[in-house]
Amino acid sequence: MPRKRTAILISGRGSNMTALIEAARDRDYPAEIALVLSNRPDADGLQRAADAGIETAMVDHRTFGKDRLAFERALQDVLLQHRIEIVCLAGFMRILTAWFVAQWPERMLNIHPALLPAFKGLDTHRRAIEAGVTEHGATVHFVVPEMDSGPIIAQGRVPVHPDDTAAALAARVLALEHRIYPLALKLVASDRVHVTNGRCVITGAIGPEDAAYLPALAGPQ
Repeated sequence: MPRKRTAILISGRGSNMTALIEAARDRDYPAEIALVLSNRPDADGLQRAADAGIETAMVDHRTFGKDRLAFERALQDVLLQHRIEIVCLAGFMRILTAWFVAQWPERMLNIHPALLPAFKGLDTHRRAIEAGVTEHGATVHFVVPEMDSGPIIAQGRVPVHPDDTAAALAARVLALEHRIYPLALKLVASDRVHVTNGRCVITGAIGPEDAAYLPALAGPQ
């Protein structure tokens, strides 16, 4: 099966972008990172991607003023020009309109540094500590118009220690993100993720090291 042409959208350094690029170096990985696209010309991740031999592009949102739809149509044009099949958001700091989301039904992924549906939005690590939770984590989900609310593809947990700082907790969560985002993209690009009644179901055999991160499995494990 041909590898799925995947674009990564970034606004900054692209830490999760790097994890996806590294995973896709394996020729057996079902997704090919064909493009890294940023809304900021100064995003550090653009140079990282170029150094890795990935084609890059930039659509500066500031040139469109408050016209979000015009900006997103320009994004969409670039994605279509590169024959993109899957979109991964990796620190892309723009809220997307329902129009853009509708162009990529169950083909656009995002990673959020929390155990969704808990702690949607920003500053999740500080909020988790202040709430006194004992577990925190990260979630990969399909993008829907409502922020941080799409069907969950993969989710992992880390403990919250009594003496944790937001920075220490963030570092632990980031290492987890680098584990589960490549896993989620692999499953989506392999056509093994199916949404039923608003929930993701994973088909096919899953190794025990991956099964713990997946919300719902179907078929032999």
